[in-house]
Amino acid sequence: MPGTAKRYYLLDGIRGFAVVNMVVFHFLYDVFMIYGRDPNWYGQPAVRFWQQTICWTFILISGFVWRWGKAGNVKRGCALNLWGFVITLVTFLATPEEAVWFGILNFIGCAILLLALCEKGIEKIPPVLGTAVSFLLFLLCRRIQYGTIGLGEHVIAEVPDFLYGIAILTPFGFPFPDFRSSDYFPVLPWIFLYLCGFFLSKILMEKSWWKRIAQYKVPVLSGLGRKAIWVYLIHQPVCMLLCGIFFS
Repeated sequence: MPGTAKRYYLLDGIRGFAVVNMVVFHFLYDVFMIYGRDPNWYGQPAVRFWQQTICWTFILISGFVWRWGKAGNVKRGCALNLWGFVITLVTFLATPEEAVWFGILNFIGCAILLLALCEKGIEKIPPVLGTAVSFLLFLLCRRIQYGTIGLGEHVIAEVPDFLYGIAILTPFGFPFPDFRSSDYFPVLPWIFLYLCGFFLSKILMEKSWWKRIAQYKVPVLSGLGRKAIWVYLIHQPVCMLLCGIFFS
């Protein structure tokens, strides 16, 4: 990683594994949902779990490595937001009904910038406490876009309705009525999962056993993980091309 004596290839490998899963998932999504081979596919619990696992991995890893790219984080955050807007434009023009509005690239870009703004205060929080509180807040806010705060189906509080009538708050987790996005990752609750990765990094990087394990290079996957952004940008057009060839 930048700014460290050695690169922790295992993290690249974990990200690379998520990249492979992402590509396969999106190809199947195109086949079953966009090309209508099985419109019920995405609603299956196992499929939703698979999708969430991929997303959690990307967000946790991004938070985990934040401190190693501090010198270029502002530039990186802006670049990811720019690519996110490109994805929005392309998907809106190609398939308006499946357009991406504030997808995972925009979220990670914003998370990088928000953490840069709040770093001094967040660094004062003990990492174990930070990890525990961040994960609890993530769980509590999982359904905030649907108007509730709670654990699972247990509602602790309802979010004021007026917040969902202000369109500009949609990226923060309060989508306006009739909002639709095929890849929506608002600041709430996902910023808390990002912070989990940040605090976990502080915990694990103090452990010599973790540093040894993390230097392990996973064949193929570690190299793929280092190119994750480029795979993300090109994989969907390739998937759509393949679907167009085989399923049109």
